[in-house]
Amino acid sequence: MEARVIVLAGPSGAGKSRLSGRLRDRFGWPTLRLDDFYKDAGDPTLPLIASGRNAGLVDWDHPDSWRRDDALAALVELCRTGSVDVPVYSIAESRHTGTEHLDLADARYFCAEGIFAPDVVEPLRAAGVLAAAYCVTQHPAVTFWRRLTRDLREHRKPPPVLLWRGLALARAQRDVVRRAVAAGCRVATGDEAYAELEAEHALAR
Repeated sequence: MEARVIVLAGPSGAGKSRLSGRLRDRFGWPTLRLDDFYKDAGDPTLPLIASGRNAGLVDWDHPDSWRRDDALAALVELCRTGSVDVPVYSIAESRHTGTEHLDLADARYFCAEGIFAPDVVEPLRAAGVLAAAYCVTQHPAVTFWRRLTRDLREHRKPPPVLLWRGLALARAQRDVVRRAVAAGCRVATGDEAYAELEAEHALAR
């Protein structure tokens, strides 16, 4: 019996990792972090920000900044075989720092979360391994504050870059949600998605 994927999309800072952690603690469902498939700094194919205060810097919010095909291959392999080797990526260093073996053990579901999650929804559905797809959202002000405090705490980028990037992402949040919905995700807060998945799991037992 193949495992199936619960895709968690949504703006950076909206609570995707928090939700996947709750599902792991409650049901034992592992998480595949799609952000670990970012390209390394220095990759000549990385897109650049064209305008604004951060012009000339790498646009880490552009889908060309990650390796979609590699991520999708890892997701399908994990569904088919129950285990896969995935990269470990340091956002602070903008590079891969190693690999990690992800094993589902007895879990029949696992989460895939990241800002580029909408890009894998339709291919996973076509492969027959998609269980559900959510766009996790919060009020833009909440998302902005959570993202900024997290990024500063983890020293992801210099503070001025994080501040201006955060403001730009706050303005773009509606477009992020719209894109996720167009890709097949359903809008929900983290609490709403958790409650729905908990109820479905209880009915399936």
